[in-house]
Parts: sequence; structure tokens; C-alpha cells
Amino acid sequence: MPQDPTERRVVVTGPPRRPRRASGYYRPRTEIDEQTTLGHTYVRSLMRTQLRAALTVFAVLGLLVGPLPLLFVAMPGAGRLEWGVLGFGLYAPLVLLARWYVRRAERNERDFVRLVEDR
Repeated sequence: MPQDPTERRVVVTGPPRRPRRASGYYRPRTEIDEQTTLGHTYVRSLMRTQLRAALTVFAVLGLLVGPLPLLFVAMPGAGRLEWGVLGFGLYAPLVLLARWYVRRAERNERDFVRLVEDR
């Protein structure tokens, strides 16, 4: 059907439905996804805290297990004592160190997620 040229199409507009973001607003998750310098800094800080926890566990483990060979050399003929110390004496500290490390790593990740999530 031919339309009458006198009929016009009316466009109705209204206020925008989505609020505009304030200037200076940034999203850390977007910064990480786009691999910007700020996003790189966020990820690097997480990696640094995880490395610090791992090095702490490694240092404690080194201080705990490192002197044992010297102790065993100083006490010749104590074969059963050596195996007892290695088998039973180190088990509890190793489990406690592992548990501490896992809890620390999870806390670091939880803090990182809280930092980059939108509020």
C-alpha cells in the first residue's frame, strides 16, 4: 500500500535506562582481562604474595629438616632413632606446614578476588 507522504513517523525518546559511569571509574577485572599495566600489577602482586608464602614454608622446612643429617652423623649407631625421627617426628610438622600453606594461599586468593570484584 502506498503511504501518504503527509504521514510522518514519530520517534519517542526518553531518559537513558542505564546510568552512565562516572569518569575515573575503572574495573580491575577488565584491566586484568585486557592485560593493561594496572592489570599486570594486580596479577603480579598476587604472585608475589603466593611466592612469599611458599618461600616461608620452604625456609621453615629447611630449618627443620636441614640439621637432621648433622644430628644423625653426630650420633652414630642410632639407626632406629633416625627412622623414628624421620617417620614419626617429621610427619606432624610437615602436615602443619602444608595446612598453613594451603590456608594462606586460599586467603591470598580470596583477598585478590575481593580486590578485583565490582562492588
